[in-house]
Amino acid sequence: MVTITYVEPDGTERTVDVAEGRSVMEGAVSNGIRGIVAECGGACSCATCHAYINAEWLDAVGPAEGDEADMIEFALDPRPNSRLTCQIEVHSGLEGLRLEIPAEQA
Repeated sequence: MVTITYVEPDGTERTVDVAEGRSVMEGAVSNGIRGIVAECGGACSCATCHAYINAEWLDAVGPAEGDEADMIEFALDPRPNSRLTCQIEVHSGLEGLRLEIPAEQA
């Protein structure tokens, strides 16, 4: 299990354990994290699992590429640290990951 801290839109911090091999989005949905809508269920065909990755984690998570980068253009208020959480696979190198969920999803 990997510990991830999600900062919900109202500022509430929720730290949960997510199994390796699952996506950061799946971890949010299965733990009732507010703000991650995940309308497409992880198919990278919407931007409703959009989050901002804290600066110290950008190298570990990596940048959005390909379809994900294209889809982020449809997110509300995209930023250089934007990622779709359905595209981030949980692994031991993400232990302690921290991300913020925007107030609104696309």
